[in-house]
Amino acid sequence: MQLVINGERGDYPEGLTIQALLNRLGIAQRPVAVEINKKIVPKLEHATRGLKENDALEIVTFVGGG
Repeated sequence: MQLVINGERGDYPEGLTIQALLNRLGIAQRPVAVEINKKIVPKLEHATRGLKENDALEIVTFVGGG
């Protein structure tokens, strides 16, 4: 299925959840904010929220520092 992640279109397997996508991208253990089609998805929904063809995601990772 086609997804747009942070402005980049790509092919991904059908049936992915947000959590599965984060695992695939190697950022599942980092603090992240996820927006799908301009709506923020609460972290509690990442394991159950399925992704659909042509969903547009913005994934922001948080970086500490001073």
